Amino acid sequence: MQDFIHGEDLGPRVTSVMPKNDYKLLLTFDNGEQRIFDATPLLSVKVFSPLRDKTFFKRVRVLDGTIVWPEDIDYCPDTLYMQSTAVTEPVLV
Repeated sequence: MQDFIHGEDLGPRVTSVMPKNDYKLLLTFDNGEQRIFDATPLLSVKVFSPLRDKTFFKRVRVLDGTIVWPEDIDYCPDTLYMQSTAVTEPVLV
């Protein structure tokens, strides 16, 4: 199914996420790319403060093409893609 907003294709959507110990996430997108997102800058933003707890941080999951945590915390998939860096060697998830 193709997703559109006002006739425009949406950017890549997240299909899997693997949290790392250093507040980074290994993301796989529906275009086949794997990228690393560093969530460290989010930790100083009030709405994301629960992520400081590494146990809570690791509760991340994929929902509707983006990542979510409990307490209704989510992050825009387009922003995730733009703020992440490409993985040079694919990681098996």
